[in-house]
Amino acid sequence: MISRTQRSAAIVAIAAFAGARPLAAQELFVSNEGSNSVTVVSAATLQPLATIQVGKRPRGIALSPDGRRVYVALGLEDAVAVIDAARRTVVDKLPAGPDPEQVAVSSDGSIVYVSNESAARASGIRVADRSQIFSVAVGTEPEGVGVSPGGQRLFVTGESDSSVTILDARTGRLLGTLHVPARPRFVTFDRTGDRAFVSSENGGTLSIIDIHRDTVLEVVHIADGTTKPTGVALSPDGRRLYVANGAGNRVTVIDPIAARVLSSVEVGSRPWGVALSADGATLYTADGRSNQVSVIDTQSGRVRATIPVGERPYSLVVVPGRSVR
Repeated sequence: MISRTQRSAAIVAIAAFAGARPLAAQELFVSNEGSNSVTVVSAATLQPLATIQVGKRPRGIALSPDGRRVYVALGLEDAVAVIDAARRTVVDKLPAGPDPEQVAVSSDGSIVYVSNESAARASGIRVADRSQIFSVAVGTEPEGVGVSPGGQRLFVTGESDSSVTILDARTGRLLGTLHVPARPRFVTFDRTGDRAFVSSENGGTLSIIDIHRDTVLEVVHIADGTTKPTGVALSPDGRRLYVANGAGNRVTVIDPIAARVLSSVEVGSRPWGVALSADGATLYTADGRSNQVSVIDTQSGRVRATIPVGERPYSLVVVPGRSVR
């Protein structure tokens, strides 16, 4: 016979199970510049799940804070494709100004930002009504664009003048300009919003920037300076920074606190973008000339799989994915 205590425990367990949210299977969304598509990959099985035709010359890719929308810069359409992540379908295209290269999303998901390379400008677009909030002059050939964790500042890298332009993320007002080694490409931030990290392709470096003082704290030199650093990703604990090296066919691992190179991992040809799993245990690289994604175990520092995707993959994001029980 079941006791009252056992019965109560069973009821609590059933209620907890019934109210529990199903687990989410992580997926990768990979922009393929050469095939005008985004490949969706299962992070569990490491198999392609779907191909989404998004538009002409997809490059930069970003995820909304709630994980429901994936934004892809379409350089030859002057637009940003909006993908419903659950349905794997393009649901809108936001007008983004000429030649958008990379894309970022505000901390509340209401604004999408792009770097307009050929126009030497950066633009902010309100998602709700598709209106342009601002379009302002930045450095020459802007590429990387990123929003600080507090949502207050927008960083835009200028390739040709080796600049980082800092804007007010709500108004586009110029807050400052920094100079870094030659041809800065990608930018990312630590979770505290204290530091920014900028890769410089021709300079062969990674710059560590104090966001509060708008100053370059350290410049980390990568290998012999010819590996062409591009995509950057910071581990969840902030102790490891991963930098793709396009010409070196490698990912460099950096200690951002000590500002020194720790190791490197060989991947496919011409890696561009990088992304980390939510727990930081797996790193993914978009190997542009191998038409694949490399899957790296960050603990062992070894490639454990490669996944075929579209033509010339440029960048990628990790998405929570479909719900499964």
